Amino acid sequence: MKYYSTNNPNQSASLSEAVMKGLAPDHGLYMPERIPVLSKEIIDKLPDMTFREIGYTVIETLFAEDLSKNQIQELVDHTLTFDAPIVKVEEDIFSLELFHGPTLAFKDFGARFCSKLMSMLVKEKSKVLRVLVATSGDTGSAVANGFLGVEGVEVIVLFPKGKVSKLQEMQFTTLGKNITALEIDGVFDDCQTLVKQAFLDEKLNHKLLLTSANSINIARWIPQCLYYFYAFSRLPKNGKKVVFSVPSGNFGNLGAGILAERMGLPIDHFLAATNINKVVPEYLKGAQFQAQPSISTISNSMDVGNPSNFTRLKALYAGDEKLFRRNVKGYFYTDQQTVKAIQQVKSKGYTLDPHGAVGYLGLKDFMQENPGFLGIFLETAHPGKFRDVVEEALGEKLVLPERLAAFLEREKKVIQMGKDFGEFKAFLEVLD
Repeated sequence: MKYYSTNNPNQSASLSEAVMKGLAPDHGLYMPERIPVLSKEIIDKLPDMTFREIGYTVIETLFAEDLSKNQIQELVDHTLTFDAPIVKVEEDIFSLELFHGPTLAFKDFGARFCSKLMSMLVKEKSKVLRVLVATSGDTGSAVANGFLGVEGVEVIVLFPKGKVSKLQEMQFTTLGKNITALEIDGVFDDCQTLVKQAFLDEKLNHKLLLTSANSINIARWIPQCLYYFYAFSRLPKNGKKVVFSVPSGNFGNLGAGILAERMGLPIDHFLAATNINKVVPEYLKGAQFQAQPSISTISNSMDVGNPSNFTRLKALYAGDEKLFRRNVKGYFYTDQQTVKAIQQVKSKGYTLDPHGAVGYLGLKDFMQENPGFLGIFLETAHPGKFRDVVEEALGEKLVLPERLAAFLEREKKVIQMGKDFGEFKAFLEVLD
């Protein structure tokens, strides 16, 4: 299958080219030239299938033209080594827990798939593959741990100084080996801009083999659709329509859910739930899309003012803004509302992280306006990754999972850098 650029449908690339480049030469994101649809018979069988069996079916449907059955099985087996259970929080409302992987965040799914696929492809190259990653939190830890020790690959993580939780930061600044962390004096959007500028610099790309493992890369983005299929298959069958509420920052996760729906999964609505970085919710309410400087919040992984995957969302709806706005509703919430949600849901016996709290709020508001739905909100990270925020909200200490607490005992190693591209380019140029 070919993959086209969201900026120019006539510009296409092979799977290998799209994965290894990450970003199209015209600055667009890659999209599959067609979205295959699973039959109703297969959809009806999902409840009888294991997570891995669902993974084999979906990934083979998407990648059968480019990968062998053995490669597909190897990719899925490497990716789906942990569960993604749905947990009932209250009547007709479920949490999809995506924090049972190595770094306790949803990005473990895409990062593990991406690292395995890239390791398969890099064997065909003579150069070292350098993965550039801008992170507002969980992407850095998931990618760094997913690629740790992978032969022929070096990872460079760019993160905004003072704007990532300590636990998130320690998960990618203490690894060493083939992982380098750059602490950028700026915000997430500055980090993302530096990465994009590097990909578009012809001289730099002639010298180095650069790619990305952010959700702009299809190898990170596409496999996230798997847990939508799995979650849907585990819902009680009561005949109600299904709505997914997705805490959203760069909007790759929401795009993956819409991809699953485009492939035949009968999801009736999606909710784009954000903090006060609300450019997409405002668009969904009828405004023109207008990128804004990002604003710092307690749900820092969503502090994105110019989400890269917005172009993918439009491509998934073939540019039909009316259909886009009809199928996806936008909601945004303040830090105060987020803290209140953490407190209220704790009284029901469930602990939210700040991002899951935003997803929960969107779901509650939608279901109040639209009764009769079965709702799932994505709990994208373990509450312990945002320990300070959650402990302050609840007035109690959290017990951290052992593998998370272990990162706090390690030594942080970073290179400090400004947000000027010249400085970043000079750093990259001396790597070879």
